[in-house]
Amino acid sequence: MSTKLEDSHEVVSATATESSFDKKIISSKYADVAVEFMQAHDSEVPIVSPEQDKKLSRKVFWRVLGLTFLINMIMYMDKATLSYSSISGFWEATGLDQNMYNNVNTVFYVGFIVGQVPGTYLIQKYPLSKMMFLITFFWSIIIFLHCAAYNYAGVIVLRFFLGFFESVAIPILTTTNGMFLSQHFREATQPIFYASCMASPIPIGFISYGVIYAKASIGDYRVLNIIIGGLTLILSAIVYFLYPDNPLEAKFLSTEEKVWVIRKVQGTSHATIEQKHFKKEHAVEAFKDYISWLICGFFLLQQLANNLPYQQTLLYEEMGGLSNLNSTLVTVAGAGFAVLWSLAACLFMVIFPGSTCLTIIWTTVPSLVGSIVAVSLPLSNAIGELAAICMASQSFGVGWICAFGLAATTAGSSYTKRLVRNGMVMASYSIANIISPQLWQGRDAPKYIPAWIVQIVLSFTIAPALIGLVWFILKKRNNERLRDINEKNQVGVVRDDEGNQIEVNIAALDLTDLQDKTFIYPL
Repeated sequence: MSTKLEDSHEVVSATATESSFDKKIISSKYADVAVEFMQAHDSEVPIVSPEQDKKLSRKVFWRVLGLTFLINMIMYMDKATLSYSSISGFWEATGLDQNMYNNVNTVFYVGFIVGQVPGTYLIQKYPLSKMMFLITFFWSIIIFLHCAAYNYAGVIVLRFFLGFFESVAIPILTTTNGMFLSQHFREATQPIFYASCMASPIPIGFISYGVIYAKASIGDYRVLNIIIGGLTLILSAIVYFLYPDNPLEAKFLSTEEKVWVIRKVQGTSHATIEQKHFKKEHAVEAFKDYISWLICGFFLLQQLANNLPYQQTLLYEEMGGLSNLNSTLVTVAGAGFAVLWSLAACLFMVIFPGSTCLTIIWTTVPSLVGSIVAVSLPLSNAIGELAAICMASQSFGVGWICAFGLAATTAGSSYTKRLVRNGMVMASYSIANIISPQLWQGRDAPKYIPAWIVQIVLSFTIAPALIGLVWFILKKRNNERLRDINEKNQVGVVRDDEGNQIEVNIAALDLTDLQDKTFIYPL
């Protein structure tokens, strides 16, 4: 066998004279962090039994997905405090009006996009648990500081830094889920993960209802921010003690369970568990790959509608006849619909595996229909308007979180490409959300027809069409790869520091989807 080996993280092909396939070889320090652990324990651990697998799946579901669900829900409660504060005296205390409120929401996403570059780099270099602890801790401090805000400039600064610290939270949470969950289980539970942010108006809605009803002397919005800030501070303590860095470091798993988790993740999703070396060529490929740009285009267009959930309370006021208390309850009811919609999407993906792209498309339909109805009905039809706004604002997020998962799972096993593409997606998301609040100009009240038209055409029609195009391209690639795939070219080689070569699952080589022709895209 003739082999060209270099001390580089570039993939090297070793051509086998006795066969027609190329075996991929890579230095151990650029391979999956799990390689050494699996080399030491894989042969000692038996195949997982069906009973053990069910028990392990339940444990991972509650300890990993349960924790990321809780973090995501409280993160959205933090972000939504400004919307609920708007009906609790915050505007009067800080001198905000409709256009200033729009600007404040825009500045949040300026902070969000500024945080992408350092954040994406840091989450590859440092333990995820420490990153998430710092993020949640600073969230709580910033929410507490909202109590002291007294002018427009102060609110601008607070929202910028809240966006800055939130910028890489979703990539961290979805990366963690990807380390522990099998491909199908992760795809099927993405809507449940999304339900966490759609469920956030339920607890914060009832908290806000109680705060408004109590009429505290220090100001309703201050009480609201103290409560939400306190919950976030408690969350940061939970994260500090319980958040796992990766399966290897997960204290709640035994050695056997760690091996089973790694086998399942690498075997089903063809993904690297974790890789701490930034690979420049993988980053460049993420930018050159037109699939990245199609998915970014989806986020850019779809998220132009993302100010709608924060705008709906003000829309209720424009309609008249709804008190602050009742508008809060309507928002809670809308969140209940969103949770049910998320569960319906989850059930669909369980019954029909490999349906992520289709789910993104069909879950957008209520938003399209609701938007058309909302812009068509007169404000005097209060019940119809309420139903249309709730339908439009509470359902399109299912497609958002599924598309975020699609961006990561179609990058191959490469940890760097996944993170860079996630950064590109979040930058697109940020740009859209910088623009989104500006669509709701006070001069267009009370119907805001221009904003609705943008959402109908760009967010709920063209954006899902882009995902249809992604499906078509990746389906074609899969058909070509399935014709040529065999067991031999699913094996890779890791070369340790002493020059020894170890055969591993090719997923452990941390290759991109374009480097690894055995990678089958999840659709």
